[in-house]
Amino acid sequence: MTRNKELKGQVKRHGFSTRFVHWTVAVSTFLLIFSGFGQLPLYKRYFVDQLAGLGWTSNFSVTLMIHYVAAIALIFAVAYHLTYHIMRKEYDIFPKRGDVKESIQIIKAMLGRGEEPENDKYLAEQRLAYAFIGGALLLIILTGAIKVVKNLSAIEFSSDFLWVTTTLHNVATFLVLFGIIGHLAAFIFKENRGLLSSMFNGKVDADYAKERHSKWYKRVDVNKNVDVDM
Repeated sequence: MTRNKELKGQVKRHGFSTRFVHWTVAVSTFLLIFSGFGQLPLYKRYFVDQLAGLGWTSNFSVTLMIHYVAAIALIFAVAYHLTYHIMRKEYDIFPKRGDVKESIQIIKAMLGRGEEPENDKYLAEQRLAYAFIGGALLLIILTGAIKVVKNLSAIEFSSDFLWVTTTLHNVATFLVLFGIIGHLAAFIFKENRGLLSSMFNGKVDADYAKERHSKWYKRVDVNKNVDVDM
């Protein structure tokens, strides 16, 4: 296998599978949150449904249908993601021991206080964010499934159990919102912006990869993982 010494142009960071899962989860999560708030019903209370083109937002049947379709898309994306990477034994994004300490070191470095550690394909803070948002999404899926099952006539849950389920569902929703805000806020720092292009075309600048993700850069396979755009 030919290993990369010095690359020019762009390095392939994400394949289609990763980008497909990322955007499917992103869009379905947005639709779940938007339709979920519509069922409270916030949009009628705060006259959102009076805005041009948004009259449907206070229609419970419409927002419920959107909620179910988005939930199906999210469950499919999560199941596909876990199956795909477990079968391929790809665990780069999973948290590792020492990630909290390393994340603090990275943040300090971006604030001009010290040097960054040598990073792998994913920063320690990215691995922690993945676990945080992923865990919250799994809780949303689990509690959401219970909320659907409770509508079946043959199944009965106690009121206390349903209260706990609904509370956990709502808490998980706000955890996801918090995680998304943190995820997007990371791009306030110039050091992180080099990763933006990879979620659209799958590539990052070779010099950026070498400087910021040196551990991963050293493992890049020229024949499989690099597209050179001169």
